[in-house]
Amino acid sequence: MSVRITLVAAARSSSLLAERFDDDRPLDQAGWHEVQLAAHALVPLGAAEMRYCSPTARSRGTGEALGFAPLVQPALSDCDMGRWRGSTLAEVTLYEPAAVNAWLADPRTAPHGGEPLLAFISRIGSWLDTRPADYGSIVAVAEPAVVRAALVYALKAPPSSYWNVDVRPLSTVTLTGLPGRWSLRLQTAP
Repeated sequence: MSVRITLVAAARSSSLLAERFDDDRPLDQAGWHEVQLAAHALVPLGAAEMRYCSPTARSRGTGEALGFAPLVQPALSDCDMGRWRGSTLAEVTLYEPAAVNAWLADPRTAPHGGEPLLAFISRIGSWLDTRPADYGSIVAVAEPAVVRAALVYALKAPPSSYWNVDVRPLSTVTLTGLPGRWSLRLQTAP
């Protein structure tokens, strides 16, 4: 038996250019509006046997707005960005350009003092691999970075491919399989 996990990227809490590392702001007005527009397509996912979310305010808010009543999963936390927490990439690049370059080039480094990208991907992969197959279907609302990490892990892609995955707010992806054997499932339009 396999499990089906649908990951829903949380709605926005700021404009893309104002996104901050380890951001824990609640949904902004645009985010709430986007949830309302997408609800007709996303609400049916709440029929899953298990419903989870990242601990961030916007993930919890997205899950609640969709009626999922999700359980908070600390393992689905965004990457720990250490001293960069609360800063934008542009701000950090201005003050620590060499550190940003090292972080982007080597997934084993953590010049910010937090979690290396490789450890983050592995943590999210461990969460995937510990979902019991007898649950059947699972939905999880998570930060876009978490969805990206899950895809890299599931597809056994090199960690550097993390930077090439664009996860937009309220986008979904479904993974099916068993621990260590995941497949990406694309849905056809109704």
